[in-house]
Amino acid sequence: MLSGMTDLALHPLGEAALCCTLPPPATLDQQQRLWQLAAALAQEPGITGLTPGMNNLTVAFDPLRADVDTLAAALQARWAQPLRSRSPGRLVEIPVRYGGDAGPDLAGVATHCGMAPDEVVRRHTAAEYVVYFIGFQPGFAYLGGLDEALHTPRRAEPRVAVPAGSVGIGGAQTGIYPLATPGGWQLIGHTALPLFDPEADPPTLLSPGDRVRFVALAP
Repeated sequence: MLSGMTDLALHPLGEAALCCTLPPPATLDQQQRLWQLAAALAQEPGITGLTPGMNNLTVAFDPLRADVDTLAAALQARWAQPLRSRSPGRLVEIPVRYGGDAGPDLAGVATHCGMAPDEVVRRHTAAEYVVYFIGFQPGFAYLGGLDEALHTPRRAEPRVAVPAGSVGIGGAQTGIYPLATPGGWQLIGHTALPLFDPEADPPTLLSPGDRVRFVALAP
């Protein structure tokens, strides 16, 4: 491990990348500092890629153009800078049909949380979420801001196929499956809004820092 700031550890990933990691839990403040760090590093010579994740940032570089020790020092200096105020990300409303075939786990989530299904929907749509990062599959946004009362463990047995557009809860987070895939999140609803289009620019509907509100559709 390379030395770093007090709470930022730098790990080499081969000879052409560094992974900057923070201790859990993930918070909006930590994610914003990582986004700020990525924006600053984009100006450094030799950087070939910047990939923010949950409590981490992977920095790819050309070892023929960037020295790893010099880059590590630049990371430390950039990380030491205070978090600048930033304008809120754009607000994206996601129309969702909750329960029934669209959300087969809604009743189970309600039972786990000790509330009626309608209350789960009310709380899920009352919050404003922030996209922490995109991962798992193209366009899958990990959203922070889920009401603690709705935190629900992932399914003990993942589904072999989760339909595209499924809205789920996985632990302390909520998110939307852009593509059909196996998955273990609790499915509480479905949206017809496309989350990923490889022909679009950008191809993903959501980006880190965007704000999300779910809007319940009539059954």
